[in-house]
Amino acid sequence: MSEVADRLDRMVRQVQAQARIPAVSAALHRADRPLWSCAVGGTGNDTALGPATQFRIGSVTKTFTAVLTLQCRDDGLLDLDDPVGRHLDLPAHGELTVRRLLSHTAGLQREPYGDVWDSLRAPDADQLLADLARAERVLPPGRRYHYSNLGMALLGQLVGRLRGGSWAEVLAERVLVPLGLTATTVTPGPTAATGFLVDAYSDEAHPEPPTDFGAVGPAAQLWSTAGDMARWAAFLADPAALDPAGAVLAPTTLDEMRWPLTVTDETLWAAGFGLGLILVPQGERVVHVGHDGAMPGFLAGVYGRRGGEGTPGAMGCAVLLSSGGAAAALDLPHRLLAAAVEHDPAQIEPWRPGPPAPAPLRGLLGRWWGEGYEYVFSWHDGALRARGADDPPGRPPAVFAPLPDQPDVYRTVSGREAGELLRLTRDEHGTVIRMHWATYRFTRRQETFDRYDFRQGG
Repeated sequence: MSEVADRLDRMVRQVQAQARIPAVSAALHRADRPLWSCAVGGTGNDTALGPATQFRIGSVTKTFTAVLTLQCRDDGLLDLDDPVGRHLDLPAHGELTVRRLLSHTAGLQREPYGDVWDSLRAPDADQLLADLARAERVLPPGRRYHYSNLGMALLGQLVGRLRGGSWAEVLAERVLVPLGLTATTVTPGPTAATGFLVDAYSDEAHPEPPTDFGAVGPAAQLWSTAGDMARWAAFLADPAALDPAGAVLAPTTLDEMRWPLTVTDETLWAAGFGLGLILVPQGERVVHVGHDGAMPGFLAGVYGRRGGEGTPGAMGCAVLLSSGGAAAALDLPHRLLAAAVEHDPAQIEPWRPGPPAPAPLRGLLGRWWGEGYEYVFSWHDGALRARGADDPPGRPPAVFAPLPDQPDVYRTVSGREAGELLRLTRDEHGTVIRMHWATYRFTRRQETFDRYDFRQGG
């Protein structure tokens, strides 16, 4: 690992020097290796830069608010298609749904009413809600992606109202403590770095003023370390590894959060947005999931990696910067994740024999034809599966689960036709002679839709 660590260290140091960033702190979390971290530069104050140094993480905060919102859904406190006004007393925009606010497709204006970035004074909760009557819905709901700090602030208020506490209290109790994110706080601690704006034409680095985002805090308030954020990114990518009991959020719920609901640029499909999460495809069925953050004097990139050959479990990376003008450096977490997999891939687990398929299913294993295409049905890892005969190796199979109250009926739980039924038809001897998957007929021989059998000529 030392050679790989040296390579990653050099990547961080190169970005710090070339982008002229006062301080960079980076960390990489993965289930099969110790935490890697690297800090370069200085804090800009009397504390030493190191793994315990806190940075403002800005909009990475939104991922926490999104998880809190989905917790409320899973606990039956709301539905994602509820209008937010069902749970908050609002003077306007109460018809916007929770799902639209999470995915930035509600059409709500970007910031709270007023010139927040001129005054650096954020509204309190009462003012935030009262001023909604003066805030615009700049686009029709669902028309397109439009980023909104105001929308996420409303979700923070919603979470607090439903849980009977403040957003910060609920966050600590339900996410930070259970996941051991002890260095993640609402206000900066004694180890916090100073944020800077670096002059474009000289080496001067001017400190930015500290800001408290008040009721808009659920969109951008948090401070953290690179180590904590790498762990958080790993949770977003692989929750079962860090939270096996699902105490914070069920893995299936995070699957739902990671499903792309919109693209961020309709002409360049380079990134998408799920439920509070940015999704950045990397090719070859690899996606980085997380969020970027920006506040005066600070930038952050926090992403977990999913899919692809060599990707280990619970892999997440965080890069925290004490410069508000080094946005070009935000590709570093993506490059660190890719480099770690390329130069230190996860070990290949050996295949081992397993138990046979259940007796009622053994006769259906093998090749079938449907819609003019050939499929292979098999039994692996305790489940019935299906793949197109010509599918590339990296494409996930369809996986089926039996319906307990309906013999010979299976639900597609993942992959192709997820959610659809597979129905088996047997002859008088119990042999499966045909199947219907998503209502399409599957037969052992290639047939047209009017059942012309190419082998028999009719």
